[in-house]
Amino acid sequence: MIRHAEAGDLPRISDIYKHARQFMAEHNNPTQWNNNFPSEELLRECLHDRRLYAVTEQGIIHGVFAFAIGEDATYQVIYQGAWLSDAPYGAIHMVASDGETHGLLGRIVAYCEQQIAHLRIDTHGDNHIMQHLIEKHGFQKCGIINAQDGTPRIAYEKL
Repeated sequence: MIRHAEAGDLPRISDIYKHARQFMAEHNNPTQWNNNFPSEELLRECLHDRRLYAVTEQGIIHGVFAFAIGEDATYQVIYQGAWLSDAPYGAIHMVASDGETHGLLGRIVAYCEQQIAHLRIDTHGDNHIMQHLIEKHGFQKCGIINAQDGTPRIAYEKL
């Protein structure tokens, strides 16, 4: 089940992001989220804006992500490529798992496609696992964008 995250979920969500940062560091991707991303302030902002979601099984949160429909500032400029469409889209960000369940990204993509069929997502160049999963779920590599902190990310789109 996927639902909006709630304030009471923050300790579990923080644990999931901690696990994800450790997993990325152990798999040759130590710099994507550093030691403090996403910050508690960002998580609270996402909660307030109702764009933070929890992926649950039997009442336990196993994954988390941010999703919003509409223009995303990080996707305004793309280089070394181009977007497939300028139509309205939904942006998936900050996908993380506790590692206890499989098929998380597939469930997230299916949920988001129910809201809007046109999706965008991005990941770090060192995050080969996520790149594989993104492409496995039908996204096409479109180019490079800069994350909010200015670092480059591989940008993907699915129509």
